[in-house]
Amino acid sequence: MITLHWVYALAGAVFAAFALLGARDRDNPRRWTTAAFWALLATSMWAGDRLGDLGNGVLVLGLIALGALGLGRGDGVVPPEQRQARADRFGNRLFVIALVIPVTALAGTFLFKAAPDWFDAKQATLIALALGVLIAMTAGCLWLRAGALVPLQQGRRLMDCIGWAAILPQMLASLGAVFALAGVGDVVGGIVQQAIPQGSLLGAVIAYALGMALFTMIMGNAFAAFPVMTAAIGVPLLIRTYHGDPAVVCAIGMLAGFCGTLMTPMAANFNLVPAALLELKDKHGVIKRQVGTALPLLIVNIALIYWLAFR
Repeated sequence: MITLHWVYALAGAVFAAFALLGARDRDNPRRWTTAAFWALLATSMWAGDRLGDLGNGVLVLGLIALGALGLGRGDGVVPPEQRQARADRFGNRLFVIALVIPVTALAGTFLFKAAPDWFDAKQATLIALALGVLIAMTAGCLWLRAGALVPLQQGRRLMDCIGWAAILPQMLASLGAVFALAGVGDVVGGIVQQAIPQGSLLGAVIAYALGMALFTMIMGNAFAAFPVMTAAIGVPLLIRTYHGDPAVVCAIGMLAGFCGTLMTPMAANFNLVPAALLELKDKHGVIKRQVGTALPLLIVNIALIYWLAFR
């Protein structure tokens, strides 16, 4: 049976390839620290469940130390002129390769659940997403007549540009779990529940969705906000008290949190890194453009929770 361990093994293999290719890149002045960073990340994917709490803690400290020392930027094997020529030749058809990934993920989510002997039904979406990446990479290589190492080299180039910010989602999600275990959700829930009018379902929904967005803006990632706000408001009020559908409350609650991601510099890997890569004069230019989408979308998410979760 294909389980989530296969996905972690694949991710570990990709980061290990980044490490090996980066170590051979003599044009990168910090190639050894960069290679060591990706090698540690590969180790966490391959053996994180075997290292234990102490081992993983040491590994995280190693990642932090290497990030503090500074990571360099490698170069891909495709010259900028060739990339531009391909872009001019194929135009928007290049997006077909990218669309293969979500299409495969959506199809696999339904199909893999029908084959429980072959795939872990609980992780069908993630397994399908990994498969979609492999299919898209293969299709791109065949269509563009690129060598097998080209996607790895170009992937390494992009990851080197992002640098340590690439691990922010995992770090912040872990921080959210720590906060939840420390009882932060109970404290926040006690404060928020005092502000919600007694018996007001709409007030509870607004508090949950708005809290997800605001806490995400503080933490920088919805995965960090989710365990805290769900423990504070989602489970005790929306699910237990008002008998809301857990799937709807949690899924749309995460979307409300993502609205906060669009509006915060704390989400550096989403908002600051693109500004740096695009060499924008205003480093907060991406955020300013996204606010006009994030706020209306947050209102829509509040309405969707209210209408769909309590039918």
